[in-house]
Amino acid sequence: MKRIGNLYEKIISLENLRLADEKARRGKLRSYGVRLHDKNREANIIALHEQLKNRAFVNSPYSTFTIYEPKERLIFRLPYYPDRILHHAIMNVLEPIWVSTFTVDTYSCIKGRGIHGAMRKVKKALRDKENTRYCLKIDVRKFYPSIDHDILKQVVRRKIKCADTLKLLDTIIDSTDGVPIGNYLSQYFANLMLAYFDHWIKEVKRIKYYFRYADDMVFLSSSKEELQALLKDIKAYLATLKLNLKGNEQVFPIAESRNDKHGRGLDFVGFVFYHNQTLIRKGIKKNFCRAAARLNKRSDISAADYKQQLCSWFGWAKVCNSKHLLKTIIKPQFYETCILR
Repeated sequence: MKRIGNLYEKIISLENLRLADEKARRGKLRSYGVRLHDKNREANIIALHEQLKNRAFVNSPYSTFTIYEPKERLIFRLPYYPDRILHHAIMNVLEPIWVSTFTVDTYSCIKGRGIHGAMRKVKKALRDKENTRYCLKIDVRKFYPSIDHDILKQVVRRKIKCADTLKLLDTIIDSTDGVPIGNYLSQYFANLMLAYFDHWIKEVKRIKYYFRYADDMVFLSSSKEELQALLKDIKAYLATLKLNLKGNEQVFPIAESRNDKHGRGLDFVGFVFYHNQTLIRKGIKKNFCRAAARLNKRSDISAADYKQQLCSWFGWAKVCNSKHLLKTIIKPQFYETCILR
């Protein structure tokens, strides 16, 4: 495998740092960090360039906060300047290198794939009913906090040989335990940690229907026994990465629809998949219904505002079998504006 060098000067160039600043601020123009940085914007960029040029950059301390939806997680946050700008500068250069190592079965945080890309591929796979009769669904226990720094550094070095870039990445990796949820770089580190596992699944184990979103993994097969044997091999492979499964994994038959009692749906990337039907996950549906109910009580809301405030849920609902749900919860006078246009 060819390793790539001479990357550091590209990362720290003023042109790349300015581009990173533009990317990092998207959707955050009113945030305190951006406004503070903008008081001395060009001077800050030059100062960051000089720090990196002199190999004097030091990671800023993290602040943390907890979120509770969709589940409780500790989120790490870095200052906009200099850290978040630097992370974007790094990925401007490294993203095409790392993405080229990912198989087509990886969907998290990759341009052109994402949740809806995974959803479309799973739906397409389930048309092959004979070879998708059974499902193995697994996820890694405390994936981000469990990532071993030494192993991650070894994985990073499989594609990159630029010493200064590696030293900079090592500094970021070692800035806290595991890989912090919330960092721009963390999502790429997490994907990279399992990238060669993906290749092993496809090229050594020869699994035709495999899908991974972060550490959530789905395997489909015509054989229950094949998936049970695969699970044992997966556990052994992940042990070499010092990762463990949650312990709730099992092989189950996929139902034809939600009314089919001879199997069950596959819950993955916010949807529940059946061979003949795709529905929104129960938790997302509940939040959608609550949001719509709150808006339905308002007499002063326009169709445009109604649609805008429910826009993210419409994104889920429009790509699956949700016609009855939408007709039930959407205010009748807004149905045509929100759904049919």
